[in-house]
Amino acid sequence: MPKHFNDSSPPISLAVAAMGVVYGDIGTSPLYALRECFHESHGLAVTTDNILGILSLIVWSLVLVVTVKYLLFVMKADNDGEGGMLALMALSQRSHPVNLRKGLSLVATFGLIGVAFLYSDGIITPAISVLSAVEGLTLATDLFNPYILPITVALVALLFTIQRRGSGKIGSIFGPIMLVWFATMALLGLHSLIHTPEVLLAANPLYGIEFLMHHAGIGFLVLGSVFLVLTGAEALYADMGHFGRRPIQLGWFAVALPALLLQYFGQGALLVRNPAALANPFYHLAPDWMLYPLIALATIATVIASQAMLSGAFSLTLQAVQLGYLPPLRITHTSAEQHGQIYFGVLNWLMFIGTVGLILSFGSSSNLAAAYGIAVSGSMIITTLLMYRVAHTHWQWSPPLAAMAVGVFLFIDLAFFLANAQKIPHGGWFPLLLGAAIFTVMSTWARGRAIVADHLRVQFPPLLQFVNEVLSKVQCRTAGRAVFLSQYPDVTPPALLQNVKHNKSLHEQVYLLTVRTEHVPFVPSGGPLEITTIQENLFQVVARCGFMERPDIPRVLTQLAARGHVLPVEETTFFLSRITFLATPKPGMAIWREKLFVVLSRNTQRASSYFHLPAAQVVEIGLVLEI
Repeated sequence: MPKHFNDSSPPISLAVAAMGVVYGDIGTSPLYALRECFHESHGLAVTTDNILGILSLIVWSLVLVVTVKYLLFVMKADNDGEGGMLALMALSQRSHPVNLRKGLSLVATFGLIGVAFLYSDGIITPAISVLSAVEGLTLATDLFNPYILPITVALVALLFTIQRRGSGKIGSIFGPIMLVWFATMALLGLHSLIHTPEVLLAANPLYGIEFLMHHAGIGFLVLGSVFLVLTGAEALYADMGHFGRRPIQLGWFAVALPALLLQYFGQGALLVRNPAALANPFYHLAPDWMLYPLIALATIATVIASQAMLSGAFSLTLQAVQLGYLPPLRITHTSAEQHGQIYFGVLNWLMFIGTVGLILSFGSSSNLAAAYGIAVSGSMIITTLLMYRVAHTHWQWSPPLAAMAVGVFLFIDLAFFLANAQKIPHGGWFPLLLGAAIFTVMSTWARGRAIVADHLRVQFPPLLQFVNEVLSKVQCRTAGRAVFLSQYPDVTPPALLQNVKHNKSLHEQVYLLTVRTEHVPFVPSGGPLEITTIQENLFQVVARCGFMERPDIPRVLTQLAARGHVLPVEETTFFLSRITFLATPKPGMAIWREKLFVVLSRNTQRASSYFHLPAAQVVEIGLVLEI
């Protein structure tokens, strides 16, 4: 996944590159969205009036939600250039520091719920997108019917298998391929529209309003299917840090929006002429000779859309780890040049199992559509709520003005969410169940870390007290330099206390290092270090990193050298505290959550690897802590 393209790159080249990442999901919605609006469960006849009403709802959904809300409003809330749910949450908390010792704040709770929905979206997207593309084979011949699911599973398996290699090598061709995809959709739609231009009347919003008023309850249910045209809108904001606001806006107004409108109008025109084409209006737009090439192109487009969602999930996971909402997982950098090319093996295969399970359980893209909207509409509501906090506290808008600005969008989001909520018994339960599980894991890890911090403050003395009462009496000094990593700068590092207690000695030069994650995506490599001299040859160092970065101790040592503190990595011993947790029936968390925290802690990445430290220079001192 591209990461922070050179700012000097022309907006047009960045816009082309963004087509393969930002617009993959929303660009493949025409494969199933309009068809689902006339799902048999709605009991809606394929008449000209109904077609015009639904097209009007589609057009104005794209205009109001994607264009106005995301491109013109939400994308102004950039966290030093970064976007996305966690970046937005961090931005909203800048002026109000988080204190997890008192539990999750309302903002953090909303943010984690939104993140949980996004993970659900990341699992559903490959399933529904690839399956809807492969289903086009059934239009050619019935012989493919028994093989639709196996072919889809095989393609999904291939997609998840190649994640370990990274998308950098093939990422450069994603944009041009998606340009071909959008051009193809536009031409197919335009060809159909020329034959039935009267569907352009649907650009009048009154057709959509009249449709909702005339059909009452059914019209509200149809909104849940109309919402499918918006899936992927969150990606516009989430990928802002990769390409910049202007290239994403350029790609939308110049390519994506015109192509989508022509495609939806073209499908509507086709249904006016031939209601029987409802079985698959997207593929019925193409002439017979073009069916197989179009299926191949659609499959590639859906794989690209799925790849973008997976890369986004990896990026989201890195942010969650850095902000303390997920345990440090084993991470693989798949590119030496691009920071954003990362891979989480455990997450990748968990998502693969979930995606294949969905494909086999639901069996068709139509069935999966019921599960799709609830996750995306839920995350959109969270984004809107967090935007109120940003507008009020970060932009300094008055509460009435901020409420008025987000109120309109919240009304639309709630309408879509409630419409999708009708699908809960028919598949919408899945993202809710999965989201609840993910939220439980993230909130448990965050709360558990806060409880551990409280226990450490109780069981280990304050740093200055320990220095004055214990270290000042240590007579034996060992030649060399030692760095003790400390999570909390005001508490004596457990490794330091245990080392002094058992070895009765200390290195000649000792540094107590704390790496603090800030609520900004990146901290410049030359960013400020806090260096405090506690006593002769004993220093406390506080380094900072952004939530899009991994702590890099060798880089910190380079910064220290520039300040006159030379610590060659190969000549320095790094002491880490490795804590084993035991769940006990103590106040703080339910026992089952404590056990979940213990399981999570046992499957974290080793600290030496997480901090980029050479294993030969690391000494881990273990201790047991009851929580």
